[in-house]
Amino acid sequence: MPDTIELRGLRALGFCGALPEEQERRQPFEVDLDVCADLSLPGRTDELADTLDYGAIASAVESVVVDERFVLLERLAARISEVVLTDPRVDSVTVTVRKLRPPVPQHLETSGVRITRSR
Repeated sequence: MPDTIELRGLRALGFCGALPEEQERRQPFEVDLDVCADLSLPGRTDELADTLDYGAIASAVESVVVDERFVLLERLAARISEVVLTDPRVDSVTVTVRKLRPPVPQHLETSGVRITRSR
């Protein structure tokens, strides 16, 4: 079983959607991450420098949602995975992105995708 840092419920407003109004008005998104990396060293040393900085990861993910534009949730999730995988200590990442107010006529709480990417 790989070591995993879990980040849950990161919320940010961004542009993602195929409808024109989704590209004109920011929408709320929620992101969950499972970042797999070898955590044995920080488990021994108890040193922040030996582990992944989840604050920096959260900030980078937030920047993707806020500063970039997407048509598909699949691309948004893939872009987030690309950013997280820039840290060479990350072996893989599972990204879940949920649109909190999907524009459909049905009562639908969220729509989303989950992807896993690795080196």
